[in-house]
Amino acid sequence: MALIVATSACDQGGSESQNAEYGDCTVSGRYGEFQLSPETAGALTVRTTLPAPGWWNGETPESVRSGYEYCMAANIAYRSGLDRVKVENAPFPDVVSGRTKDFDLALAQITITPERSKVADFSPPYLSSTLGVLIRDGERINENNIRDVRIGVAEGTTGEEFVENRLKPTKPVTAFANDPEMITALEERRIDAVVHDTTILLAYPQEEESRVSLVGQYRTDQGYGALYPKGSSNREELDRIIRQLIDDGTLAKLSAVYLGAAFGQDPAKIPYLKVDDGS
Repeated sequence: MALIVATSACDQGGSESQNAEYGDCTVSGRYGEFQLSPETAGALTVRTTLPAPGWWNGETPESVRSGYEYCMAANIAYRSGLDRVKVENAPFPDVVSGRTKDFDLALAQITITPERSKVADFSPPYLSSTLGVLIRDGERINENNIRDVRIGVAEGTTGEEFVENRLKPTKPVTAFANDPEMITALEERRIDAVVHDTTILLAYPQEEESRVSLVGQYRTDQGYGALYPKGSSNREELDRIIRQLIDDGTLAKLSAVYLGAAFGQDPAKIPYLKVDDGS
């Protein structure tokens, strides 16, 4: 698997290291409070799947300078005394496969599941997740007829599992390697609806000349977690940092700054949909 690697840089301002590079992120806490054994000396190596607006703002590792998960990584690096974030871009199925160990953690809106926990380790959940339904403007697709339309999903995700095992549509499901391809297929009428993480889909109706709407969401009772290589020696220390970022309000601030702008609406106000089993 070929990975694209880049480092984002800026004048961090206030860091105890003169060479710290954290893009446009604001970092807080105490520099070097925690001790990691990083994959790359002086850097936090983070794997993700681009593009992911709101989470990683940029189309390539070279252009990412902000976003909820990028700045989460920047704060982890800062509190670990690491002066830069090394970003690796890979397809989502590869990120969650557990086949590689040459990174410190992955942040890619990864829902914690028992299956994934067999091949990788996870942090405490840092954000709850639901599955949203995105359709073309003007279409009438709802919980009563969604089984009878052509549904698109992101390959290797919990959305794909949910559609196949819970919705059980009457028409073939199309799995896409990345989100932009999936949204384009919806706009071009090659599929009729997309079922994917609500926190990802919320960004698309806000784009200029958007022709799509988020009409509902399914409860999953799941959350996003940072993924570590199985047996990582850094797991305990990374867990401590992430709990600290949750407890001191850092992640709540990042959500307001980056996800609030990307979402354009309160996710809690999106109608909840039901499937036939009553959930």
